[in-house]
Parts: sequence; C-alpha cells; structure tokens
Amino acid sequence: MTKISVITSTRADFGLLKNLILALKKSNFDSSVIASGTHFSKKYGTTANEIKQSKIKIDAKIIQKIGATNSVGVSKLMSNFISGTAKVLAKLKPDLVILLGDRYEILGSAIAAHLSRIPIAHIHGGELTNGVIDDAFRHAITKMSQIHFVSNEIYRRRVIQLGENPKSVFTVGGMGVDSIINTDILSKKKMEKKLKIKFQKKSLLINLHPETLNQGFAKYQITAVLDALKELTDTTFIFTMPGAEIENNFIINEIEKFVKINVNAFYFKSLGQINYFSILKIVDAMIGNSSSGLLEMPTFKKATINLGNRQEGRLKSLSVLDVKIKSKEISKAIKTIYTKSFQKKIKSCKNPYGVGGASLKILQILKKKKFKDILIKKFYDL
Repeated sequence: MTKISVITSTRADFGLLKNLILALKKSNFDSSVIASGTHFSKKYGTTANEIKQSKIKIDAKIIQKIGATNSVGVSKLMSNFISGTAKVLAKLKPDLVILLGDRYEILGSAIAAHLSRIPIAHIHGGELTNGVIDDAFRHAITKMSQIHFVSNEIYRRRVIQLGENPKSVFTVGGMGVDSIINTDILSKKKMEKKLKIKFQKKSLLINLHPETLNQGFAKYQITAVLDALKELTDTTFIFTMPGAEIENNFIINEIEKFVKINVNAFYFKSLGQINYFSILKIVDAMIGNSSSGLLEMPTFKKATINLGNRQEGRLKSLSVLDVKIKSKEISKAIKTIYTKSFQKKIKSCKNPYGVGGASLKILQILKKKKFKDILIKKFYDL
C-alpha cells in the first residue's frame, strides 16, 4: 500500500489541507499527518487542537519553540525543522510527502524530504508574493518537488517555466475555495452567541501581516490601519493574529491596545476554520494583506482592501482594491466599498482560484500515479 505523509505547520495550511487529508484517509492510501510549526505554540492558539477536533490523528509531531525575532533565529528554526522532519520521515518511511505553500518551516521539511530521496507533491506553487521573503521559498520548494498542484493555469505555466515537466503540473484550483464549499457556515446569530460579540450595522475583518522584505515597517503598517479605523464608531472590528513572522509583535501589541479601548473591537488568536469562514460571510470586507483576501474572500462576493506589497503578483478578483498603506487611502477605500457602484460590481465577480473540487482532483491524480516511476532527479528544458 502506498504511504503518503501530509505536513502541516500552521492554522492556515491545515485549513486548506483538511479536506484532502480526510479524502486520503477514506482512500486506499496509507496516509499520515505530521504537525509542526505554530500548531503547538500557546501564543498562536495551540492549533493542534483544531486538528484533533477535525477527528484527524496527528501521527508525528515536530515541536519547536516559535518566537524568532531576527534572521538568525529563523535560520536556527529552519535547521531544526530540517532535522526534525528527517527523523520523522525516517520513522514513517512514506512514498510521497505532500506540502502546501511557502513558509520557511515547509521549506525546511522539503529539504529534509529531498535529502531523504522521498518525492514531494507541492500545492499552490507558481504564485507570486513580491512583498515577502517567502516568495523565494515557494519557488525553492517547487524545484525540490516532483508533482505540482496549482490553482490557476497562469501558475501552471510559471511552474513549467521554472523547469518542471508539463506532465507533472496539474491545475486543480484553490484549496481555499475547496474548503469553503465543504464547510457548514454558521449564521450571524450563532456566531454572535459563539464568540460573545454583537455585530453592529457595519463590520470589518482585519487580517494584517508584516511585509517581511520591508524591515522596520510593521509598526507603521498597523498604525496607519488603526488611524483609519478609530473614527468608525458604527462598525464592528474583528482582528485576527498575524502569522509567526519577524516584527509581528509590533502588530500584535498595537491591536491589543486598540481592542482594550474600543468596545466594538475584538481580537482572536485563532478562530478555527468554521468560525473564520462564517466571519468572512458576515463582514462587509477584509482589510489587510492576507492571501485569504485574494484566495477566499471573492467566493463570498465580499470586498478586500488589499494593503501594500505583500500580495503583489497574485491574481486578483474585481472585488479586490489595492491600496497604499496610508491612513487617508485606507479611509477612502472603506468609503468606496460601501458605494452602490462597487457593491454592484462585486456581485458579478469571479474567483480566479476556481469553484472548488481541488481535493478530489488531487486524490484522483494521485490514484493514477505510479510512485516507483517518480524521479527525484529531473529538469525540463523549454
């Protein structure tokens, strides 16, 4: 029986991988789940509990203390993820490792799998995020992977451009869209009771992360956002925690201060997938620079005010407004999304990351693969 290991390192990638993991568990594959990264960090909500709540067994753990504040700390962490993954893979002995995205923990796991001569299937390759250091990580993972599941035909061409055989690159759509259509969204009334909040006439989700290629910029980012929000007394603000990245403490500290003095503001370390998608359906828009604003929010036909350069290069729906990180520009964008003309426009928007079904497509492709024929050494010349 073919053995497949899926590695998840954050609340975000687990949310995207969950349906694929469940599909693998029901199939003829011998599948296992390896949890690492922030899943075991109290600071980030101990999201390993969300995996367990999904009735998914964690077969192996790679536990590291997450909290690096500079490049030296991140480098040490990455080396620990390489060695930690290598030990786990030596024990599990999978025929294939499935990885998603572009984080440094996932790059560390990719290096370990490559050194262990275990083929890699990479999800969401070929994308661009010019405002973050992770952009290079994604392409590096692509070069160590043998099978590629991409979210759009444009990304498929880019992966081929990187030297990957067209026969190994498959356009399956976005995993976020797939997760949405397989999630039972909760009503506003149920969410108010569950989260112990009361939504006002207007509501906004703020999902902000550091621009890791722009050092020393995080405090300016969050200050500009909060300056634009503080005058909106008729609006409920839902803040989510930024990812485990350098300078995220500046953002976290300012959010906590803001929430303390604004009764209409709420902050959550981790909402969990059901709550998160339910919030996306309830709020009027997302403000920030999360990939979720581009990959998932358009499915709900809701606005995204996309700040700065972090997501520069990604495909965007008509529902996305690109805005400079300046309080006046953000305020102007908030006014724009409530206009009749903009609301009319987003009703017809389409999500460039598809309509769902990615997990099933991946499963069907894997079922047809002869894993013994997958070559670790490869390069395709255009």
